[in-house]
Amino acid sequence: MSQENVEIVRRAMDAFNRRDLNAFLKLMSDDVEMSSRLIVIEGGYRGHEGTRRWWGDLFDVIPDFVIEILDEEDHGHFVITTVRARGHGAGSKVPVEQMLWYAAEVHDRQCLWWSSHASKAEALEAAGLSEWPMSQENVEMVYPAYAAPCGRGSRPQQ
Repeated sequence: MSQENVEIVRRAMDAFNRRDLNAFLKLMSDDVEMSSRLIVIEGGYRGHEGTRRWWGDLFDVIPDFVIEILDEEDHGHFVITTVRARGHGAGSKVPVEQMLWYAAEVHDRQCLWWSSHASKAEALEAAGLSEWPMSQENVEMVYPAYAAPCGRGSRPQQ
């Protein structure tokens, strides 16, 4: 089921890049909650009407805004997606390019919650997840160096 959630987010981003608002809304629950780093309003955006406002607000400011998916992480009902975002300011034509991390919560083939963040750690935190500071493989590699002076074995006891 969770790979299906990754696919839902991928399809939403594809609809976004194609400017297909109807296809995008079909992937959002009726009471979806959205927040954006680029377009910030107090309280965020809620529901399909809020999503339409977010869509209009964003493309009014950066009409050629597109996202390129660089990485996707499956966390069950949560999907963390790393993207490169590009576009140009509507009035100034100043280029906008930045890395963003999207966090999305998906249930029953629809996004319930969607937000963008300046870092992966922020996206994980917003989703109630955390990033492990060290992999288990690294723990097993480093542990013997610390354990030997203490007279312990080469592996942590379970």
